[in-house]
Amino acid sequence: MSDFSIIIVTWNALHHLETFLPTVWEHSHHDAEIIIADNASTDGTAEWVGKKYPSIRVVTLDKNYGYCGGNNRAARYARNRFLVFLNNDVEVTPGWLNPIAELLDLQSDIGAVQPKLRSWNNRNYFEYAGAAGGYLDRFAYPFCRGRIFDTLEKDFGQYDDNCDISWASGASMAIRKDLFFETGGFDESFEFHMEEIDLCWQLWNRGYRVRYCPESVVYHLGGGSLSPDSPRKVYYNYRNNLKMIWKNSTTRHLFLRLPARLLLDYIALVYTLSQFRFAEAGAILRAHVHFFRSLPSLVSRRKALHIAGSGVNTSSVLMPLSLIWQYFIRRRTTFDQLPKKMPV
Repeated sequence: MSDFSIIIVTWNALHHLETFLPTVWEHSHHDAEIIIADNASTDGTAEWVGKKYPSIRVVTLDKNYGYCGGNNRAARYARNRFLVFLNNDVEVTPGWLNPIAELLDLQSDIGAVQPKLRSWNNRNYFEYAGAAGGYLDRFAYPFCRGRIFDTLEKDFGQYDDNCDISWASGASMAIRKDLFFETGGFDESFEFHMEEIDLCWQLWNRGYRVRYCPESVVYHLGGGSLSPDSPRKVYYNYRNNLKMIWKNSTTRHLFLRLPARLLLDYIALVYTLSQFRFAEAGAILRAHVHFFRSLPSLVSRRKALHIAGSGVNTSSVLMPLSLIWQYFIRRRTTFDQLPKKMPV
């Protein structure tokens, strides 16, 4: 039996499947089962997959559950011990699953693995969504080796070391199936953005590591759901980041980190207003209103996760630096320019 169950969520994106699924089939079907989670598409997705790739399983859902809900529901059909969540706009390469399997087989404390993500359009460059592995600064701002804010690096092999990372990109992430179900899967209240970071933080809190595997390379188109300057994307990013901090920080760190993060958000709000970006400012305000209204449910969720004041290796998740200070004030725009205190 193969080790992997590859799950690809899609919604009215047959054009992506026509472009990218052939590589997934060619380079994966001997080593994995492939599951298409069809979020009630109306573009003939299920029919096309059934005709073109009859060995691929199609899980047809009754409505559009988004990334989180589609993956959570499709994972119940997976037969194998490792899940791979793969976006429908990812091209994979020969042998991409082999080094991931080696990591998961040889090191039982590794909970999730991310391959190297390069840009499909600019193939020598890292891709925004995950690059060479994700990190969080002390205020839980996400960034990657190979991508800080909107600065993307060319891949010269500078990040070809196998190492621990804070989070793996949901565009291409392998995870142990039992751990995925133990954590409850992706938090569907996030809807869009940062659900994979939240999940990886939970893995770290449970004593598992998240690993980057440069020997496995995939190419991601990206940018298909929401444009970078979309107020809706701003809303989800601000809202979900606050929810993630509340859910996963230790008690001691929560009451230090959350007020600082709120202050930084309000500074960002003032700046957007000064730039007359009123739609973006409104998105930040709505994100904060939603967060504070959600606190009762978040308190319950936090208790269920058993986040304690000790025993959680927060230093493995959060880098001891301010990304805003380093990038905008110190003008350090690439990962190798940042202070070198790294997770072990």
